Amino acid sequence: MRIFRYIVFLCMVILVVAGAFVVRQVNIQGPLETSISLDIEKGSSSQKVADLLADNGIIRYKLIFRLFMKYKQAEGHLKAGEYLFEKGISMAEVLDKLLQGDVIYHKVTIPEGYTVGQAMYLLSKVEYLSGEYDIEPSEGSFLPETYTFPKGESRTSILRKATEAMQQKLDEVWNGRADELPYKSKQDLLIMASIIEKETSLNDERTKVASVFINRLRKGMLLQTDPTVIYAITDGKEELNRALTRKDLQIDNPYNTYKYVGLPPTPICNPGEASLWAAAHPDDTDYLYFVANGSGGHNFAKTLAEHNRNVAYWKKNR
Repeated sequence: MRIFRYIVFLCMVILVVAGAFVVRQVNIQGPLETSISLDIEKGSSSQKVADLLADNGIIRYKLIFRLFMKYKQAEGHLKAGEYLFEKGISMAEVLDKLLQGDVIYHKVTIPEGYTVGQAMYLLSKVEYLSGEYDIEPSEGSFLPETYTFPKGESRTSILRKATEAMQQKLDEVWNGRADELPYKSKQDLLIMASIIEKETSLNDERTKVASVFINRLRKGMLLQTDPTVIYAITDGKEELNRALTRKDLQIDNPYNTYKYVGLPPTPICNPGEASLWAAAHPDDTDYLYFVANGSGGHNFAKTLAEHNRNVAYWKKNR
């Protein structure tokens, strides 16, 4: 009987010591010497995950990690994805990451003024995105912004995020627009914003540029804006990379605002928030003309005579 009790006592001591060892190993600093990123594939078993972590020096003991996963009932609940494991990360912290899906997020920025074609080409070159496009977005439908995504997210998903963001921002701007603007719809405001985006990159000029085009619309004048002609020539698929010619200004195309009165049929790019706001809140001016001033901005004029003087000044100093 004494021997039996001794054996039971010894087993209990061993279990306590073993348990203490396991708990300590789960929580102490791990063996990883430098941070590392690692892909956990979808459907990976606990054995495969433990092997991968051990092979990459993230954990010391595969068996202990598997026992810990079993204790945490983690089997079938590990999230796939790309993970960053920091130097010295413990087993407990590793499993916590895998259960929470604390994956690495990458970033891609759609610049202001990009056309839909340019934006889609940009996304096609992002290596961490996947798949082909299965939607055909309309021009001006993306909000230029920085979007985050985990490795493997589809390119179409980014397009949908950008489209939803533009619709939300356009609704917000439209609902807060100034009174008595000559727009028939939100689409008209979006078209105007796209023209403003292409005409100036200076925030303090956008509302002034907007006032010129609003004044011209109200008077039934031709908008005569070069970016719409460029869009007519390139179809928004590339840069023109040359100056417009007199012949260009005569092309018979609905985007040629030197020939057709009013706004073009669609936006000519994806305008940013500042241009959307300017289109909804133009300055109250009598300006009808503007031309580059040679230093990155523009000179504005109320009369053709004043405008011609500004043009002569620009030609002299360009």
